[in-house]
Amino acid sequence: MPRDRAGKSNIPEEEMRDLSRSEIESLIDEWILNERDRRILKRRMIDGICYEPLAEEFDLSVQRVKSIVYKSKEKLFRHID
Repeated sequence: MPRDRAGKSNIPEEEMRDLSRSEIESLIDEWILNERDRRILKRRMIDGICYEPLAEEFDLSVQRVKSIVYKSKEKLFRHID
């Protein structure tokens, strides 16, 4: 099973690459309840915006944006078959 640098499986992330933009957007809308977190995750996953510009856009620290993205992606991955 493929692993990331931290030794965790990255299968869900690979499965996300096979989804269309609208499918990813639908999953985010369904499972990420906080509006700000949804917007951040969409900007990161769909638009490909880096953490630093996201931090500026949402007036958050880079570390906070990374945390939101990480936790939101983990939540999404639990719901991908």
